Amino acid sequence: MAGVIVGKGAIAVGAVVTVFLVGGCKAQADGAGGQNQPVRISPTKTQAGEPDTPSGKPAGKPGGSSVPEPVPKPAPKTLLAPGQSGDQVRELQARLRQIQWIYADPTGTYDKSTAAAVHGFQEKRGLPATGTTDTVTWQRLLGMTDEPTKYELYSGGGIPPSKPAKACMTGRVLCISKESRTLTWMIDGRVVSTMDVRFGSQYTPTRDGTFTVYWKSRHHVSTLYDSSMPYALFFSGGQAVHYSTDFAATGYTGASHGCVNVRDEKKIAKLYAEVRKGDKVVVYK
Repeated sequence: MAGVIVGKGAIAVGAVVTVFLVGGCKAQADGAGGQNQPVRISPTKTQAGEPDTPSGKPAGKPGGSSVPEPVPKPAPKTLLAPGQSGDQVRELQARLRQIQWIYADPTGTYDKSTAAAVHGFQEKRGLPATGTTDTVTWQRLLGMTDEPTKYELYSGGGIPPSKPAKACMTGRVLCISKESRTLTWMIDGRVVSTMDVRFGSQYTPTRDGTFTVYWKSRHHVSTLYDSSMPYALFFSGGQAVHYSTDFAATGYTGASHGCVNVRDEKKIAKLYAEVRKGDKVVVYK
């Protein structure tokens, strides 16, 4: 009986093996590629909790030492501030006048009205509204305006006198420059006084040349234009150097009918007292 039991066990074992092999051949014949075999899947880095990065290293945490700190920009440099004066202030005012933030003539002094204009300009453009002119404000203003002409810079007068003409260097001379719009009273090459002047229009121009004062008329009134010409110093026909209330009131927005207008009454009064008949008058460009 023991032998029989052993034999059956052997047969049973053989049967099991045979069934396993037959099952394997059938799966391969069906093209399943051994689908009854257990499949082992290796976990990827992502599945293991380590996200892939180009370097193969874990990504840094936000705010970590691997992220550079932003470098703060330096504050704009202040160029001009209230209380200052000079040519650049005059240019600032002329540029602000071009875009109608200032209506007055440039003075070259950074006063309250200039600071208010700068403040408004900055505020409208989203810049820090300080009223002082820094590098950012200046660059923005340059981009919106043209370079001021000499006459824009000195629309209210005060242009430095031009170099005197050669004819002005000897004797007693009223040296009148159209280029700088100035009259310089000179004696033997020495400057005695200088004043702003304006000239005739395109249709009634002031004549250029060398002349002499032939008549003085303190309270003169023009019979041609029925206008007052105080402190008149006639030098060419009906053209004279004289005080003009219109020039004093409106500046260079107007023009004369050919005369040389002076707007400073004190200066022309003093000049009238010093000039003699026969003194030279030089009008040049």
